[in-house]
Amino acid sequence: MTATASKDGLVIVDKPGGMTSHDVVARIRRLAGTRRVGHAGTLDPMATGVLVIGVEKATRLLGYLTLTEKQYDATIRLGQSTSTDDAEGEITFAASAKDVSAETLATAVTSLTGEIAQVPPAVSAIKVDGQRAYRLTRAGSAPELKPRPVTVYEFTVTAIRPAADGDLLDVDATVRCSSGTYIRALARDLGTQFGTGGHLTRLRRTRVGGYGLEAAKTLEQLAERFEVMPLAQAAATAFPRRDLSADEARRLAHGGRLAPGPHAETKDRPTAAYAPDGTLVALLAEQDGQARPLVVFAGS
Repeated sequence: MTATASKDGLVIVDKPGGMTSHDVVARIRRLAGTRRVGHAGTLDPMATGVLVIGVEKATRLLGYLTLTEKQYDATIRLGQSTSTDDAEGEITFAASAKDVSAETLATAVTSLTGEIAQVPPAVSAIKVDGQRAYRLTRAGSAPELKPRPVTVYEFTVTAIRPAADGDLLDVDATVRCSSGTYIRALARDLGTQFGTGGHLTRLRRTRVGGYGLEAAKTLEQLAERFEVMPLAQAAATAFPRRDLSADEARRLAHGGRLAPGPHAETKDRPTAAYAPDGTLVALLAEQDGQARPLVVFAGS
């Protein structure tokens, strides 16, 4: 397929395993015919599923989309720890998980649900003194990462089965969580509770905010027919909507502030503001008795 003229919008990609998120961005740049492409929320090479890609003006949405909640289907293997907390690392510890019961598993999962303090994996993109943690770890000086507050809204075990020999146990689960939550760390911490070790063997992201697998296209499909989700539709899917009068739209397009709208109570979520013709004008922060533009799209 030849590259078409780029458009403003999102591309929801069903990322294949074995590719980095940057690899996917590079592929979309070629298909879109522009370098102004980015992604919201990195997926590890092993992981598959929803990767939200922004093209042209839609790249300005990405920082706000990164902060939305995410959902995953995962398989956690109890009985082994690895250097990366997933199947791509080397086994660093092993202990039989054959005595782990469904009842004790349910109790352990409950303790990892809700608002928790989570230590990120040593092999992660967290910056420590300006250096990525994974680079320090691979150089032999693994940093001591501090716990960070995250929220696990749902951690549901969907299947349990012995794996390989009888000392390993595979646990399938669905996880819905806040931005910044590491599913690899949940696998590690679940194994720690049983003293068996644990790591992630499969991860598929099924949703980022309002964008699910039902909207995702494979890279092969996009190579055959490259389309973007238009900017106005993309924002409406992710954020509360506010319809403006013509006067409000003009004022906002020039960086002006407005009276608070119907979503003023959603202080931690932007509002998408639309002109009477349906054009996306801006993302708004509605707080402190007024609505101020976070990013303006009209005329930009």
